[in-house]
Amino acid sequence: MSAQDSVVRQADRVGFAASFLCAVHCALLPVALALLPAFGLNIGGWVDIDQAFVVFATLLGATTLTLGWRRHRAFHAWALLLPGLGLVWAGAFTHLHDHTITHAVVMAAGGLLLAAAHLVNLRLTHAHHRG
Repeated sequence: MSAQDSVVRQADRVGFAASFLCAVHCALLPVALALLPAFGLNIGGWVDIDQAFVVFATLLGATTLTLGWRRHRAFHAWALLLPGLGLVWAGAFTHLHDHTITHAVVMAAGGLLLAAAHLVNLRLTHAHHRG
């Protein structure tokens, strides 16, 4: 396995893990926000990182899937990445960015699609390397 193959595989693993954690975060955030007042805590002053993460996820996903496609020439992963990016961009940069349950659902669904895209790309790249 070449060094570039190893870097692409590691990037897909990072993308999968980060996207999956993003989806979990988005799914659990409304619960945490609802429970905070019960513990006497408030959320004033928190910095919203959704938009920065969406830009990072876009760059990482586009880069790793492009490098993977150059090896395996299959668009399966792109079929998951593009709708996933559409959802997270809508959730981060439109009126949906209001941290309601709709925002959480859109971001969690998008994050799961991004994670699936990285997993599919990783498997396609691995299968091409073996074959």
